[in-house]
Amino acid sequence: MRHTYYAPRGGLPPQTDLLTDRAMFTEAYAVIPKGTFSDIVTSALPFWEGARFWVLSRPLSGFAETFSQYIAEVQPGGGSKRPETEKGVEAVLFVVEGEITLQIDGKTHRLGEGGYAYLPPDKAYELHNGSDKAARFHWIRKAYQAVDGLDLPDVLIANENDVAPTPMPDTNGAWATTRFVDPADLRHDMHVTIVTFQPGAVIPFAETHVMEHGLYVLEGKAVYRLNQDWVEVEAGDYMWLRAFCPQACYAGGPGPFRYLLYKDVNRHMGFGRAGV
Repeated sequence: MRHTYYAPRGGLPPQTDLLTDRAMFTEAYAVIPKGTFSDIVTSALPFWEGARFWVLSRPLSGFAETFSQYIAEVQPGGGSKRPETEKGVEAVLFVVEGEITLQIDGKTHRLGEGGYAYLPPDKAYELHNGSDKAARFHWIRKAYQAVDGLDLPDVLIANENDVAPTPMPDTNGAWATTRFVDPADLRHDMHVTIVTFQPGAVIPFAETHVMEHGLYVLEGKAVYRLNQDWVEVEAGDYMWLRAFCPQACYAGGPGPFRYLLYKDVNRHMGFGRAGV
């Protein structure tokens, strides 16, 4: 079974639309509904051609601080020979529409829909759209937390359609996670996975933990518990959770509810001192 992925198109709502929407920013979480991804909120970045970016999250003091996440839209012929401009930054790419080409370590990789790439810190690469239609993909960036005695992770290229989901215990497959990285590989300090709930499935407790989250809904709809609130979400919506924000879920649609999930993992908690 091949999956479907929601991708924004931009545009601008008509003047006749009401302002009321589900957009929300609190001390514990943010919800960015798909209707807010208009043309006027995109950003341009250095050394990119034929590209624009919706910024979904960025480090904010007192909120989620470990990562940034964009949706990139690259037109045919567009791309970059120097996508990353900061040192020490690792990345994950996940393609939701079209196709991109990565050139890295002298090899060329074509990533279609469902394509995943992990890029270690300070790894030089080029990214281009050689197809005849626009490509859209998530770009998740994090300052890598090196640990003395651990090597850097390797480049990893995969596709969701080739990775079997892992059912969560005692759920009979109603709740499953597609993992691209071995959870036991402590070289990695972030995981980007895909979580799938079958219709009617739930997270049956309020998860409360140290990991920060970015959740982009790829498919379906649900009611999601965020701190003390229950929020309706659907394909194309984005949720941003700070550490320890309680969360739970009821999958409420006729089909699967699926989201792309970021979390920080496998590192001690820093104390803000120089070099920590």
